Amino acid sequence: MSLIKFGTDGWRAIIAKDYTVDNVKRVSEATAQWMLKNDMKQVVIGYDCRFGGELFSHTSASVFGNYGIKVLLSKNFVSTPMVSLAVVQTQSDLGVVITASHNPPSYNGYKLKSKFGGPTIPKEIAEVEAIIPENPLGTMPSIDELTENGLIEYIDMEEMYIQHVQKNFDLDLIKNSGVKLAYDAMYGAGQNVIKKLFPDAELLHCEYNPLFDGQAPEPIRRNLKELSELIKSNPSVNLGLANDGDADRIGMFDGNGEFVDSHHILLLLLYYQKEFKNLDGKVVITFSVTDKMKKLAEQYGLDVEVTKIGFKYIAEIMINEDIIVGGEESGGLAVKGHIPERDGVWIGLMIMEFMAKAGKSISELIQDIYDKVGPFYFDRDDLHITDELKKSIIDKCAANEITSIGDQTVLSTETIDGYKFNLADDEWVMVRPSGTEPVLRVYAQAANGQRVREILDAAHKTLQA
Repeated sequence: MSLIKFGTDGWRAIIAKDYTVDNVKRVSEATAQWMLKNDMKQVVIGYDCRFGGELFSHTSASVFGNYGIKVLLSKNFVSTPMVSLAVVQTQSDLGVVITASHNPPSYNGYKLKSKFGGPTIPKEIAEVEAIIPENPLGTMPSIDELTENGLIEYIDMEEMYIQHVQKNFDLDLIKNSGVKLAYDAMYGAGQNVIKKLFPDAELLHCEYNPLFDGQAPEPIRRNLKELSELIKSNPSVNLGLANDGDADRIGMFDGNGEFVDSHHILLLLLYYQKEFKNLDGKVVITFSVTDKMKKLAEQYGLDVEVTKIGFKYIAEIMINEDIIVGGEESGGLAVKGHIPERDGVWIGLMIMEFMAKAGKSISELIQDIYDKVGPFYFDRDDLHITDELKKSIIDKCAANEITSIGDQTVLSTETIDGYKFNLADDEWVMVRPSGTEPVLRVYAQAANGQRVREILDAAHKTLQA
């Protein structure tokens, strides 16, 4: 049987190649055995819009039921944050989400969620991974049989989530404020909740399509051109939001159809939480997030911690400390006042409420940020290269052979997770292999888009020389 390894955010593999019913049985059996060892008795299971979601969730549920563990099961597709919230609200011991998040449509995956409502911590993931059996279970009880015996119960996680939103946001204020939303679900699990909360929103790709029309449901600039054009052609729209396949990540556009990256969203969230909601706490960001977050936090007198890349590292800190804002460059963001989980829909609601309370557009709020920390631009290239070339580039970085990039001297190098080369004028380049895909990521920050492009192009030449 194939080796099952959890990456940055769960186990992911290509459907029918390594992501099979038998392998889902294997990882579920290890999870069930780990639960019993730790005196855990109830699990929540949900699945997103990907191909085979219901089949694989039922497979997992059958394994847990076989071990006498009570399963709270979703009847329809749900977002990852809905599963995490359901774990908390039902006081369950663990959550399982059948999802490959933003990966291409050929993938599916398996995420574990803790009783706190966020990613299971790395230590516990390693314990599960270490006991995955070589062979799958044989015949197991059916879903119907387990339901009749009380070991499987269906719950409406989406309705639980909507009620939680209604308790925590001033939806009337948002709807009466003039905020007009355009929303791209990317055929993902956020589609129904937005339809219900904002029936007047302009909608894109809010239909069930398990192949995502052939595109990876990752809410980044290059994948959201249709949303950008919709905003540009519709003067009444002043905010664009998009979510990935399991709706835990966010992409955003201002009223001009210009992309607003996660670095800017994080700054907006910190600004809102501190100056409008009068909250305090520590700021936690992953290694690839802009250092402008440190500058803004310093102005507010808040501590900052930088983690390895992967929201699980942020969640582990959020469980144990008072965190005002936490997030990563890839669109996974979390805030005080919610579960310790990235949640693309929740963060979108936060931004809408901020606009409504401030009476300002996204562009105006970003200018407020620039007045505090200075303007900047960020972009990322994903290089699909051979493993041999990838290894040679990483070896070069590890050997401290990168001393300049283009016309800029490398002033210092950070190695928390990958390699970040700090240049003059708040510019930097970062290199890191993806933890979920066979790519090498190259990131850059500078004052404007043209300069970022110049730096990225120069970085490619330096790295592959």
